[in-house]
Amino acid sequence: MIGDFLKALRQLSDPRFRRVMVLGVLLSLALLVAVYAGFLALIQMVVPDSVAIPFVGPVEGLDTLLSWGSALLMIGLSVFLMMPVASAFTGLFLEDVAQAVEDRHYPALPPAPRIPLGDALVDAANFFALLIAVNALALILYAFAGPFIPVVFWAVNGLLLGREYFTLVAMRRLGREGAKALRKRHRGKVWLAGVLMAAPLSVPLINLLIPVLGAATFTHLFHRLNRGA
Repeated sequence: MIGDFLKALRQLSDPRFRRVMVLGVLLSLALLVAVYAGFLALIQMVVPDSVAIPFVGPVEGLDTLLSWGSALLMIGLSVFLMMPVASAFTGLFLEDVAQAVEDRHYPALPPAPRIPLGDALVDAANFFALLIAVNALALILYAFAGPFIPVVFWAVNGLLLGREYFTLVAMRRLGREGAKALRKRHRGKVWLAGVLMAAPLSVPLINLLIPVLGAATFTHLFHRLNRGA
C-alpha cells in the first residue's frame, strides 16, 4: 500500500495530474465563493439596516457586522468543506488520473470505456453529499473523542474515501457490480488505504494534493488486488 502511494507521488509531475488538481481546486474555490456570495445576499435581504433595542435605541450596521462575521465563519468552514468539495470535483476527472497511471505503469492494458458524464456527475454529487453528511454527524463524536479526534477523523474519512475512490477506479474495468464485489472482498485493505489518504487531510495545502494522489494510489491498488483475484 505504501508502495502504491509512493508510485503515485513520483508521478505527481505528470501534466494530467496537475491539470486535474488545478481544475479541482479552482472549481472548489468557485463553488465556495458562490455559496458565500449567496449567503451575503441573503443577509442583505433579511437583516434590516438598523434594529431598535429597548433602553438603547436604534443600532445600525448590524448587516455589516454579520457580513464580517460570516466572512470569518466561511474561512473556518472552508477548512472543513474544501476537502470534500475538491474530492467530489476530482471524481469528475478521475478517469484522466487513472488513465495517466495506466499509460505509464500498465501500458499493455486495453483501453477502458469512459464512464458517461451523467453518471460521473451523479456519482460526484452523491459522494459530496455523503462526505458532508457523515462528517457533520462525526462532529457529535468529536465532542466525546477528546485527544482521539484525529483518529476518528481518519477512520471516518478513510472509510468514505476508500469506498468511493476504489469503486470509481474499479468501475472502469469491472463495471459497477464487479467493482463493489472486489471492494467487499478486500474491504480491510481498501479502508486502510483510505486512512492513508485521509491522514494528511488536516495539513493545509498538502490536503489539496490528496484527491489526485488518492485516485492514483487506488488505481495501483485496484490492479494489484484484481491481479490477485
